[in-house]
Amino acid sequence: MSHSLSRHQNRRQQVEEAPVAGPEVVPGRRGRARLRAAWQWVGAWVATAPGSYIWLLILTVTALQFAQLPARTANVVLRVDSTNLSELFHHPVAVFILSALWTQTPSLLSYIALFHVFHIPLERWVGTARWLITVVSAHVGATLISQGTVWLAIRWGAAPAHMAHTLDVGVSYSLAGAAGLLGYRLTRPWRWVYFAVALAYLAAKVGIGQTFTDVGHLAALVIGMLFYRFTRGRPLWDPPQLARALAARIRTSRSRAQ
Repeated sequence: MSHSLSRHQNRRQQVEEAPVAGPEVVPGRRGRARLRAAWQWVGAWVATAPGSYIWLLILTVTALQFAQLPARTANVVLRVDSTNLSELFHHPVAVFILSALWTQTPSLLSYIALFHVFHIPLERWVGTARWLITVVSAHVGATLISQGTVWLAIRWGAAPAHMAHTLDVGVSYSLAGAAGLLGYRLTRPWRWVYFAVALAYLAAKVGIGQTFTDVGHLAALVIGMLFYRFTRGRPLWDPPQLARALAARIRTSRSRAQ
């Protein structure tokens, strides 16, 4: 009896001292959980600038479609959707919309990068409605100003009559407008440095290139700057402070790695 009791106590002690096994980890479930978390993060990020990402998606689809078209057909499509004098006279609303939905495949990657530099930060900062008002105003206003210079050049004999049918599609005017308004995100005096450099660069392009698109880009930048009221009360970026925070983060990462 005492031998049986002693054996029972030894067995109980072994059970109590044995390590407790955790729940079984299934690699497939872990991978699905990480994928679901990553997808949720992407969805939350896109939701902060829905207008920009929808526009970028449309540009991606149309650029891929454009790449599949024969050269002659692609040229016809661009001419029909161009915001030139001829198309603006016949169906202005349609070409204002359609011209902002086309870009050629080689320029798509650059526009994806530029959207993340200008459009998406601006929409996150001022909101979708104010962002949309700004970029639409820049697109329409810069187009009218640039094509107005074409009309004057034709009338004064400084440009041939066929310039009324020139190609003019893309999202560069709206991009310049977004860049103009986003400059107010910087604290003083950095915003004035930003505006001085941007205005000088685009003005120099007008003086050197003397093309209607250069005039449009400069006009779009100024139009974006005119919407300063949209930025009042919004948080600002202080470049020196951001640089110090980035340097501190880099030092912290290095120390953890060591």
